[in-house]
Amino acid sequence: MTHRITLLLSLLFVAGLPALPQVADGANSGYRTPEGRERVAHSLVRPGRDATQLPEELVRQLHLKPGMTVADIGTGAGYMLPYLSKAVGPGGTVLAEDIFDDFLTRAREKVAAEGLTNVKFVKGTEKTPNLPPSSVDVALALDSYHHYDYPDEMLAGLLAGLKPGGRLVIVDFYRRPDAMPRGNAMEHIRADEAEVIREVEAAGFRFVSRREHIKGSQYMATFVKQVQ
Repeated sequence: MTHRITLLLSLLFVAGLPALPQVADGANSGYRTPEGRERVAHSLVRPGRDATQLPEELVRQLHLKPGMTVADIGTGAGYMLPYLSKAVGPGGTVLAEDIFDDFLTRAREKVAAEGLTNVKFVKGTEKTPNLPPSSVDVALALDSYHHYDYPDEMLAGLLAGLKPGGRLVIVDFYRRPDAMPRGNAMEHIRADEAEVIREVEAAGFRFVSRREHIKGSQYMATFVKQVQ
């Protein structure tokens, strides 16, 4: 009887604990092992990605200026770093953030190979990008928002890292059957753009604009940190 009571109390205690969000579990399945991340890294820097990702057009839409600080949230293998580095110039700073050491190693190798001198690296966690407080003019989340297991905490960290009036730009896939190859968007993408906008606004950002980045595939949503 005593054993049964102890077991029941244990189950009640566990049931009373707050649920730990793992909202991006499906999207993150390929990131759980070094081998999986290596495959992802190869896909992120694959030949021909420029033709489909349109990085120069993306950077133009960020409206970066020389001397700015821009954060690449979830930099992966560092695909966007040369474009961002050029846009902010030698007097600016690019913060390359990721939660995985092997991705950051790949990004460092790319920075060294490209001779980029204005890139700094930030090790984030699942719950925070660990950006220096009030330091960033523009935070870019390219194909990374749908990987956040803890979107509320991540958005709070992004808000804290932005300067007053700083911008968060999310570029992500539509949640439509044809937005990703083989119809993967319906399983891979947790929320459509309308829900993403609601989540970010609820975190304290002001929605500024939304446009299509890749026709039928990706949108770009811009938010601003409101001045208190």
